[in-house]
Amino acid sequence: MHLSRLLRDTRGLSAVEFALVAPLMVLLYMGLAELTLAMMAERRASHSASAVADLVAQSPASMSSADLDKVLYIGKAVVAPFPTAGLSLRISSVKADAALSPKVVWSKTSGPDLTRYSQGSTAPSFPSGLLAANETVISADVLYKYDTPLKQIIPRTLNFKTTFYLRPRRADAIACPDCPA
Repeated sequence: MHLSRLLRDTRGLSAVEFALVAPLMVLLYMGLAELTLAMMAERRASHSASAVADLVAQSPASMSSADLDKVLYIGKAVVAPFPTAGLSLRISSVKADAALSPKVVWSKTSGPDLTRYSQGSTAPSFPSGLLAANETVISADVLYKYDTPLKQIIPRTLNFKTTFYLRPRRADAIACPDCPA
């Protein structure tokens, strides 16, 4: 008698359903929040490389090393409000020689994870067919190591890497006479 009455009683059913569904809904919400933050960070890092390459490509025929440092600083500012501790930027001028081999004219970096290309070296992983003989291009690389603040769904560091290639607009090449060799 008491057992059949207990089985028909539905007074606490919605509380039990909520207790079963709520953890899944909270986990789904946190996952979507982390995914959205990671996508925004990747977009900001990509935009940073684009902005750096665009600023150098719009410059006159020559830039100083200090000018390039300012451009790299602007690249870091584009990533805000995300932390810039994991951001590394590299800006380079690449010129194709007579054999269409892309050679580094100058290179400048900011951040711990990208190294400067040495002058005269062949630009690594350069797209074939991008340059004709004696043409130049500005190459901007970004590497952003992103740690999500929640670390619930994405517990590891995500590495976002992007490269942009832009041709100089106001001159055939952008020189940097005081950049390190």
